[in-house]
Amino acid sequence: MRNFFSDLHFESKDFTKQPFMKAEYENCTFRNCSFEYTDLSGCHFNDCEFSGCNLSMVKLVSAAFRKVEFRECKMFGMPFNDCNEFGLSFIFDGCLLNNSVFYKTSVKKTVFRNSKLTEADFSEADLSNAIFSNCDLSGAVFDLTNLEEADFRTSYNYSIDPSLNRLKKAKFSVSEVHGLLRYLDIEIDRNS
Repeated sequence: MRNFFSDLHFESKDFTKQPFMKAEYENCTFRNCSFEYTDLSGCHFNDCEFSGCNLSMVKLVSAAFRKVEFRECKMFGMPFNDCNEFGLSFIFDGCLLNNSVFYKTSVKKTVFRNSKLTEADFSEADLSNAIFSNCDLSGAVFDLTNLEEADFRTSYNYSIDPSLNRLKKAKFSVSEVHGLLRYLDIEIDRNS
């Protein structure tokens, strides 16, 4: 039988030095905790919030995130593609998601706000209706990605090949549209 914890608050815990209990966590908050390289495989997080945590390089095999918010978290190299996809939903606000992997994940309507997604891998993911608000997407990989109705209007440094991705009704700003055109091998005069 799986352990179950509800309505708990974890503050400044270092799970790199003490084991993290594999369990189901509901309506729990994790503030300023370190999970770096921790094995969260099989854990379930429902309606939880992580704030100011370091989750870099964690293991997520069959981990479940349902209605989870990450705020100001360091999340380098997180393999979201290993997660349990059932009900997978989260919000990222002010997070560092560099080199994180969303390969083939279905994360429709996900909100990425004020986050850095340098070299994140979104290949073959379903990001339809996702919102990228004020995000740095330098080197992020979009390959056979569903971006229909996604909103990139305030984000920057993205490079998306329109011939390889689904972009119907996606929103982009005029100032960053060059991120869609660089694959066409044309010259854009930014001074005109």
